[in-house]
Amino acid sequence: MGKILIVDDDETYSKILSNNIRQYYPILQVETCTDPLEALVVIKEGGLDLLLIDLEMPTLDGVKIFNYATGAGIDKNRIVILSGRDSDYLHEHFPLGTCLAVLNKYEAKQKAVLDMIFSSLQKKAAV
Repeated sequence: MGKILIVDDDETYSKILSNNIRQYYPILQVETCTDPLEALVVIKEGGLDLLLIDLEMPTLDGVKIFNYATGAGIDKNRIVILSGRDSDYLHEHFPLGTCLAVLNKYEAKQKAVLDMIFSSLQKKAAV
């Protein structure tokens, strides 16, 4: 319990986020894929408790990764869409109920939402 996959082509952002998770949520296991094609293999293997997907990526965008993941059996309520876009754009493309959350990855208030998700997942993993 507590396995997270981050799919984001921004290597710096992925490192910062994964290091943050490791530091503040040590029970959680985190893996990153900066190549969306590599993420497909990890998704297919299953066992993910949380999937964080960047919306804008080359080769395969976040929508395609999201569709693949849900088709592979990952519950939509275990998927968070991340983007540099504003919240209006994100909610237009991912209406309420489409996934667990859609977040602007650069806004401080949005990071607080991610922290709440990680905290909840860590509590479940500790049981």
